[in-house]
Amino acid sequence: MARPKSATHDLKREEILDIAAQCFADRSYPAASMNEIAAAIGASKARLYHYYDSKEAILFDLLDRYTQRLLALIAETEATAQRRNLNEHAALHELIRRFLEEYETSATRHVALLGDTKFLGEAQRALILNRQRDVVAAVTRFLCRAYPKRLTPQNQTAVTMMLFGMINWTFTWLRPGGPMRYADFAEEVIAMLEHGLAERP
Repeated sequence: MARPKSATHDLKREEILDIAAQCFADRSYPAASMNEIAAAIGASKARLYHYYDSKEAILFDLLDRYTQRLLALIAETEATAQRRNLNEHAALHELIRRFLEEYETSATRHVALLGDTKFLGEAQRALILNRQRDVVAAVTRFLCRAYPKRLTPQNQTAVTMMLFGMINWTFTWLRPGGPMRYADFAEEVIAMLEHGLAERP
């Protein structure tokens, strides 16, 4: 009979994933080793193997959970928009705020998503890439609903990628505790979408 999981099993996995994501961001995924991850956790390598049987298993669980989280944010935003009867612009603004709120505490996971998916096996990589496409498709829908006259089949991908270009690389320059908060940056992104760089009315 399999041993039942302890109540703290998932919590411990989240702690491992946080530390592993930091190791991957600091050293790069190829350079980081199971020994280094175990040392950063303050555990033995054998203890780490109790949770994950390989570095790739850690990476997949990290990206699996993170992409599910992003899709959950989208679903939560849609539910909030419906419950609060938000118009399409307000719904898009809410989504941008939620994404940047998540990015503020998930920078190293986001680094792994953008740079390390290629190191997964074929089936796992395909699953994560499909989730990324689902995220992009959902954001495209939000944009098309908010700006139906501005977005066309010809430009909607470019506009969606422009939005992701504004928010996806914040981990390279936007630091918690710095001169601009993530929440303030979310408002700048929203203002840019609504008004460009024209002076605000």
